[in-house]
Amino acid sequence: MRIETGNTDDVVLGELGERLARTRLERNLDQGQLAVEAGVSKSTVERLEAGKAVTMPSFVRILRALDLLDQLDRLLPEPLLSPIERLKTQGRQRKRASGKRGGDPRAGEGGEPGTWTWAGPPEAGGRR
Repeated sequence: MRIETGNTDDVVLGELGERLARTRLERNLDQGQLAVEAGVSKSTVERLEAGKAVTMPSFVRILRALDLLDQLDRLLPEPLLSPIERLKTQGRQRKRASGKRGGDPRAGEGGEPGTWTWAGPPEAGGRR
């Protein structure tokens, strides 16, 4: 089966589990052997192959043991900046997303203007 955007999370996890199980069998490993090679419990391998959630470190260890870790580069390639973006950032890397733009900077979480006001310094009767 093909993994596509419209698939539910359960379907995707199930397909990944089946693929990993087939890969393990092609390499003539039983679940216990893979678990030992990956440094995880046999139940972790069983859960992954059954399409259940496992921790990211366990998933990485299993991929490494199956010699599939380099495939993650194809899954999430290094983002490339366009020449224009490189000029704009002047070599700096982004550390966070910018959030919504064009809103009122005085707006609160609900986006309602006027929910935040400057009270002024304490000596003028304002609050801090």
